[in-house]
Amino acid sequence: MEFIQRNIGLFGRTAGGISRAQATVFRGLLDQLATGEYEEVEARAQALAARPRRVWDRSPEPVWMARTFALTAAVLYGRREHVLPELEALTAALRQTSGSVRTLLLVVRVNRAVVLLGQERYANAESEAAGVLREVTRLAHLTRVADIELSALACLAEALCGQGRFEEAEAVARGNLPRATGNRAASLRSLLVRSLNGQGRYEEALAESRQPTPPASRAGSGQSAMVVAAALHGLGRRDEAEMMARQAVDECEQFLHPTHPRIREARDLLAQITAGDPPPEAPDAGAGSS
Repeated sequence: MEFIQRNIGLFGRTAGGISRAQATVFRGLLDQLATGEYEEVEARAQALAARPRRVWDRSPEPVWMARTFALTAAVLYGRREHVLPELEALTAALRQTSGSVRTLLLVVRVNRAVVLLGQERYANAESEAAGVLREVTRLAHLTRVADIELSALACLAEALCGQGRFEEAEAVARGNLPRATGNRAASLRSLLVRSLNGQGRYEEALAESRQPTPPASRAGSGQSAMVVAAALHGLGRRDEAEMMARQAVDECEQFLHPTHPRIREARDLLAQITAGDPPPEAPDAGAGSS
């Protein structure tokens, strides 16, 4: 949500928009998101959204912003069991907006794509990510949208992996990795390794995993270890693969919500490795949902 940090002021320029004091609150929530304080952000944002409208004046924009923060934090943490209906309701409300406020719609739609990925609804997630990318093109003249574009591209690459379209996923991840930074670079690197695993190119995958990459955020816990474990497993290096898979499980269980789909995927990968099973056929090789 870095591009919201740059554009909070734009929302405040509309009639009855976000006040200076409210913008300060939201910047604080952004800082907490950046440091992985997802539970705290969700609770604070839900409280803000639930305040009587007289506190927020008459504008719906602060309420939309607060709801977006709350849902984003829940998705990042992995508490997603009841999130999809809320995302769809907020999407419907934001579709009626125009101008810079529609940047919130992009955040909500990317979150929806992430939830769909966790539910293994890969074709739906692909469609949602593609829709965001089309909207990015239309909004590029209003504000910088590179951050959300890269997030949508990461969702697209994962959706392609989930459908066994690993060559396409490789092209998306490899083509956009050079311009990514921070968490998005970490995510795209893991997706590139996963796409190579899916093609049985385990040596290349392992070499790619060793390239200098920024550390993942809390939301990315376990992703890198999972794809490295899958590559080692594909090369028959069982002991090393087991060690990395256990690391992935530990990271996921420590930092993610107990219902996060990646926890189950990490445990399944570990069970497969310890059972001595061969690497899975596409489309499941090297799995690791958002």
